[in-house]
Amino acid sequence: MKAPPGSLLTIGFGTTVAMWVVGYLGRLPALLLPSPALLALMLACVLVGGLFLGRYLGLDPRAAVIAGAITGALNLLILGSLLGGERPGVVVPSAAVWVPGSILLTALLTTIGSFAGARWFRAARPFDNWSGAFIWIAVAATTLLLAAGGIVTSAEAGLAVDDWPTSFGYNMFLYPFSRMTGGIYYEHAHRLFGALVGLTTLVMAMLLTRTETRTWVRRLAWVAVVAVAAQGILGGLRVTQSNLVLAMVHGILAQLFFSTLVALGTFGSSLWKSDREGTVRAGVRGDRLFSGILVGLILFQLVLGAAQRHFQQVLLLHILMGVAFVAPAAVHMGFRTWGANPDQPLLRRLGLALAGLIGLQLLLGFGAYVATRATAAGTSPAASDLIVSTLHQWTGAVILALGVSIFCWNQRLLTPEEDCVAETASAR
Repeated sequence: MKAPPGSLLTIGFGTTVAMWVVGYLGRLPALLLPSPALLALMLACVLVGGLFLGRYLGLDPRAAVIAGAITGALNLLILGSLLGGERPGVVVPSAAVWVPGSILLTALLTTIGSFAGARWFRAARPFDNWSGAFIWIAVAATTLLLAAGGIVTSAEAGLAVDDWPTSFGYNMFLYPFSRMTGGIYYEHAHRLFGALVGLTTLVMAMLLTRTETRTWVRRLAWVAVVAVAAQGILGGLRVTQSNLVLAMVHGILAQLFFSTLVALGTFGSSLWKSDREGTVRAGVRGDRLFSGILVGLILFQLVLGAAQRHFQQVLLLHILMGVAFVAPAAVHMGFRTWGANPDQPLLRRLGLALAGLIGLQLLLGFGAYVATRATAAGTSPAASDLIVSTLHQWTGAVILALGVSIFCWNQRLLTPEEDCVAETASAR
């Protein structure tokens, strides 16, 4: 049986993103797992990827080998850190074994996992929206990239590696792992995640060009490619020019790029593409308008947050905007979305999540303020400031994603009562 278009790419890239999440978190100084435990967890991700393949594609060793090889090839982006020599331009002799060996290992583990998935966890119904699933893999990778970027800013590690696109003269993908400590680890890992997100976005656009019938969706995917390319260049110029303005613009564009991917994921979902009709009720136009305004308010608040993180000059405005405008608007939109749509469970869940996260975000904002002041006074470890400030920034990105999702789904799942009345009148 031939694998559906995009299925092997989705499983291969999805497994890679899961492995990178585990690897990145496991090497953070606050956690720092032992190398054997970290390796075991990463290899477990490969087995789980194979299990998903077997669950949805059945027993297909050829497909499992291809998906595993995709994962192995993508992991060369970080495996190179173990292959770089003592000086730039040199590769250790064992690279001739490590490169094919790592690809063969992931292919083998994926195949083993697929046998388990096909035998014990086989899905009752086939899954046919692999291109839509791939978009959410890109969203997941970008979510982690935003967190890694937030850590770089919180740790003031943006210039820990002061050249680009090289890293201390090394090819970026061959910089020795043994030298990735402290701020260098934060900044260099952020660069590697950026490369993964860029490659994932490019493959996403190519996949949608092949499988997507809606021209506007295909075009939006290529807009995302342009945005991520511009984002990479901005990040590099921020380093070479040592420019905080570019750093702020880099952070803002990251949020816009993330919003674009979330919108694409919504448009590419099975529910959006289904023939389900929208709920007809009064007040839909107002909800659509208000949800759009809310997205604009959240974006403006994120701009203020970026300015505060880089220049420390708009704290009062950032707090005032959040407490007086963004939080009340988001809570109202969240509970309105939950309460006014009893027959739309997705909108209800999104509404509750938005209202709940706003409360968490206010607590994180207060915590970030206290932690920053305590760190400056020397009464609190810097790690607490880094963790809370990064969580505050990352939660803001998730809130933006929820706002964009609600705005999009208001267009798809709700129909203004006035439109139906007008259509009925014209039909008569």
